[in-house]
Amino acid sequence: MKKKSDPRHLTRRKAVTHLFEYGFRKKTGSDKLTKGVLKNLEGIDKIIAKSAPAWPIEQIAKVDLAILRLAVFELLFGKTAPFKVIIDEAVELAKEFGSETSPGFINGVLGTVIKEEKND
Repeated sequence: MKKKSDPRHLTRRKAVTHLFEYGFRKKTGSDKLTKGVLKNLEGIDKIIAKSAPAWPIEQIAKVDLAILRLAVFELLFGKTAPFKVIIDEAVELAKEFGSETSPGFINGVLGTVIKEEKND
């Protein structure tokens, strides 16, 4: 089992906090992951909207949206880790930062993203 002190987890955690902040102040972080997400934000948001049609982007909790944006970036643009690892990390971040329902929501949306990716 990975530890919360794992450097990759800490890097993702930092990126999520920057992306969460961006949702309010449009201030960007300087880390590689945050910059990558923001560079591809329009495409990432289209993918999230397609994968969660019942939840318009504006209605998704800001913290869940930050986690989803990071995970979709890693899954489709960064491709630095296996899908299962990225989804597990996103669910762990949702448990840490989100609401009671966040982990299931994140897992479901990312599962749909993966299915769509395999179909394309």
